[in-house]
Amino acid sequence: MSADTLISKLDKVKRTGKDRWSARCPAHADKGPSLSIRETDDGRVLVHCFAGCSVHEIMQAVGLELSDLFPPRDDGQNYRPERRPFPASDALRAISFEALVVCAAAAAMATGEPLSTVDRERLLQAGERIQSALSGAGL
Repeated sequence: MSADTLISKLDKVKRTGKDRWSARCPAHADKGPSLSIRETDDGRVLVHCFAGCSVHEIMQAVGLELSDLFPPRDDGQNYRPERRPFPASDALRAISFEALVVCAAAAAMATGEPLSTVDRERLLQAGERIQSALSGAGL
């Protein structure tokens, strides 16, 4: 499978570089593009949801198998792990909305407004998504 097969099943796809794209993650109710896609020189397709969805959840949501991300291997061919599979710019783009959530909570707290349970849970989720983005970018 090439990246084109996966990309054809995604919404709001945007090319972010050579063999790199961002899109809405199909595994959760994504408001902005939090999914990063990259096709490597050896034909592997790397996917990372900066909101925290697993590769299994993403592939299941589009009706593909995990094995579809890898080209057929010749005997003895080993894939080397990518040191930084996704550039920091993709991580920053994906978490920009999460930063707004944090800022809104900080502004409310600065005025003495208490955060509701839902707001506190969303703030914690934003923190988790920011950490996931840093990890996915290898930072």
